[in-house]
Amino acid sequence: MNETLKVLETRRSCRNFKPDMIKDEELKAIVRAGTYAATGMGKQSPIIIAVTDKKLRDELMVENRKAAGGGWGEDYDPFYGAPVVLIVLARKDVPTYLYDGSLVLGNLMNAAESLGVASIWIHRAKEEFESDFGKNLLKKLGIEGEYEGIGHCALGYAAGPANAPAPRKENYVYYI
Repeated sequence: MNETLKVLETRRSCRNFKPDMIKDEELKAIVRAGTYAATGMGKQSPIIIAVTDKKLRDELMVENRKAAGGGWGEDYDPFYGAPVVLIVLARKDVPTYLYDGSLVLGNLMNAAESLGVASIWIHRAKEEFESDFGKNLLKKLGIEGEYEGIGHCALGYAAGPANAPAPRKENYVYYI
């Protein structure tokens, strides 16, 4: 089977990461793949913030937990212990920003899989970057403009084997 198709069929979300930091060259390759995602009219509305600093990663974890509405205890990690969190945001003045950011996240996860790095898409980036925490982080980074958080790609090495794929639903595709 073609290697690209194999990656697309075998990638699974990881919910149990080892604490080990991924290799710098793997991180750079994954992020680069994200920058090559298709975007509406080639406007490249998304940006990626790569968080490898444990202190900031843990602050982000707390904000993500808050955005979930308080259903989790203080010891719950919505990033499942992943040492790297890639935050994808996109400029809201581009009509296709939500789709653009979603494609970036897909590229990030598929690139990670191709390199043996586990991943998972975590939501609530929108709420995080509507909060003072998110606005202050963007300001600190010198990022100006109206951005919306699209999602997080948590990265690391899997602590266990990937789950088997769920069977594909009936009537997923209609050929005409």
